[in-house]
Amino acid sequence: MRDFPALRAQWCGGPDRRRRWPARAPWRGEGAEPPATARPPWRSSLALAVFQVVGTQFAAHDQPARAHLAPYGYALLLAGPALLLVRHRYPRIAVFGTAAVTAVYLAAGYPYGPVFLSLVAACVAAVAAGQRIAAWSALGLLWLSHLLIGHWLYRRLPPAGDGPAAWGQELGIAAWAVAVVAAAELVRVRREQWARDRAERAAAARRRADEERLRIARELHDVLAHSISVINVQAGVGLALLDQDPEQARTALTTIKAASKEALGEVRQVLDTLRSSGAAPRSPAPGLDRLEELTQQAASAGLAVRVEVAGERTALPPGTDLAAFRIVQEALTNIVRHSGSRTARVLLRYAPGELELRVDDDGPATADGPTGGGNGLVGMRERAAALGGTVEAGPRPDGGFRVRARIPLVTRVNREEV
Repeated sequence: MRDFPALRAQWCGGPDRRRRWPARAPWRGEGAEPPATARPPWRSSLALAVFQVVGTQFAAHDQPARAHLAPYGYALLLAGPALLLVRHRYPRIAVFGTAAVTAVYLAAGYPYGPVFLSLVAACVAAVAAGQRIAAWSALGLLWLSHLLIGHWLYRRLPPAGDGPAAWGQELGIAAWAVAVVAAAELVRVRREQWARDRAERAAAARRRADEERLRIARELHDVLAHSISVINVQAGVGLALLDQDPEQARTALTTIKAASKEALGEVRQVLDTLRSSGAAPRSPAPGLDRLEELTQQAASAGLAVRVEVAGERTALPPGTDLAAFRIVQEALTNIVRHSGSRTARVLLRYAPGELELRVDDDGPATADGPTGGGNGLVGMRERAAALGGTVEAGPRPDGGFRVRARIPLVTRVNREEV
């Protein structure tokens, strides 16, 4: 039997019990989105209502031939702003309603004035909500209504003795309608541009956060994998020799203490970057100058490492130096954990514009040996790829395993770091 929360989610549209109805009503149109807030725009509608009433009263002084403003006329002047209260939630109703109110106002023969402002505001809201056809249609219907009233129905409508409207006036109204829609389209384009900019900034912030999380996860993996591998090997040696050779067991415990202290220090350094966002690290990042220390740790785990340097050794940018150190560290960690070989060879080749790293062991691989899909190998490839380099890892034809990395020294990233 299905659980009650699932049934409630199915019937109510989600875990929030307030969402019992569709988010988009049919009369709002396909392009309309649910409003950010249910509060209607009271202030702008009230301000527009006051402006229409007061402005029409002033405009009526210069139009004595038009009908006198009666209570019915004031009601029409207030009906448009009242419809604007729903212009965000129901843009179609607002735009067609204000067009109808304006047409009735003109048919009643009342003075021309700011009565058209309600329709302008409704058109802007409709176009911004994606109801462009509705906005064009409402303005077209209003123009046709004015054309019908001014040239065919003027004899039957107030004011008495009114003549036909001039065709130049009709052209002016048509131009005004096109200008209103053009302004509404401009507002829509600007709003969409602002929305795209906000979305791009949010996506860039999320991307930077993801990259930072990936970098921290990679650092923690490299630090902990190497140190814990050394600790695991030395713990096994200490347990095996605790009774037979206490002095050798003491040496293993000393190595465990040193490795754990170093791991804690590096982990603390990584976590400090989380606590103090944007602050520079207080201790330098590890680099190839600590390669001897790395080989000593590997030797304490029973792995003899021979380091060879080919070419003229040059100073590396901090990012490249850290990536090279971590790649060698991860490669030696994999040998300690997954290889039966007790010797390894590290080659650093400084070529013009490129650093080549090569780590070899003679194998054989243990039962849980590397297959090329572990997190360590993925991390090495990501570090090299971030600097425009590559990492190749796999078994050698003559046996054993090889990790080979190529990191360019002249890249856009390096130039920024230098």
